[in-house]
Amino acid sequence: MTIAQGTSTKQLRRLVLASVTGGFCTACADAPLNYMYGHGPAASSIARLGWWLVIVSAVVIAIVTILVVAAALRRAATREPMAREGMGAHGGLSWIYIGGLLLPALILILSFALTLGSLHATMRPPRDPVATVQIIGHRWWWEVRYVDRDPTKTIVTANEIHVPVGQPVRLELTSADVIHSFWVPQLAGKTDVIPGLTNVAWLQADRAGVFRGACTEYCGLQHANMSPIVIAEPVMAFQTWVASQRADAATPTDPDAAAGQLVFQRSTCATCHTIRGSETLGRVGPDLTHLASRLTLAAGTLENTRGNLAGWIANTQALKPGNDMPVMTLAPNDFQALLAYLETLK
Repeated sequence: MTIAQGTSTKQLRRLVLASVTGGFCTACADAPLNYMYGHGPAASSIARLGWWLVIVSAVVIAIVTILVVAAALRRAATREPMAREGMGAHGGLSWIYIGGLLLPALILILSFALTLGSLHATMRPPRDPVATVQIIGHRWWWEVRYVDRDPTKTIVTANEIHVPVGQPVRLELTSADVIHSFWVPQLAGKTDVIPGLTNVAWLQADRAGVFRGACTEYCGLQHANMSPIVIAEPVMAFQTWVASQRADAATPTDPDAAAGQLVFQRSTCATCHTIRGSETLGRVGPDLTHLASRLTLAAGTLENTRGNLAGWIANTQALKPGNDMPVMTLAPNDFQALLAYLETLK
């Protein structure tokens, strides 16, 4: 921002205030966990209710503040009885009835009606969902399963939920260990994720984009590093993603990657992880069949790059202390071969 010479102090203050306010509003609009800007039917209904409550609260606070200040100034200016100023007992009671009973009752009734509307909007989607996604909370990552009547077509991935733009998706949420809470604020409200219980929710994205979520029920040391990601894409792109995810991992043809596959199968990796199309069928950690196609590692903790993947394998506890993955000890050649193999899992 350039400030011209001769700008007065008052103008300067206005410029600074406008800059700060504008930057704050822009930051709020772009914030991934800001529920005041919805990009789906359920989230938009919640956002409207939120804005109504914020605006009404601000107006009520402003009016009460003005009345209190005005009363204090008036009291300080004169000690004359109220009756001498033309304010009789009946006039005072009228203000009490209107400002103390009628207006609050009207505001509460409108707020209650809007709350019921939001509950109705978030209860069920406007039409049948195009997919059912099972989401299982683990400490500290999300297992994602796209259910199909044919078990061989069920997709299993981790932390990333792909959805087609403009179409609702049904969510079935449960936990494998402790209570979690699933929340993608720009697409839907919060839903508790409880062991032994399946809660049902739904979400829909009205535009393409990547929407970050969070676990909002404290679940342990890495609670903050348990971020689901919803990727909304056009219908054709979503169908292409589904077809690629149903495929088994390709057999590596590169010598380094082929050597890395053997390292994976002979190390502790195979006891915890599954890679469909290979001999590894571990059930403890995330399915790695298409690991290289994901945006992040460790439930949103790291961007999915070769360097971050190497750091994660070499010393996972330094990056996400307390997670269940042990520290790997591999010879340098085996380590590089393993990285080469994992990068082929697209």
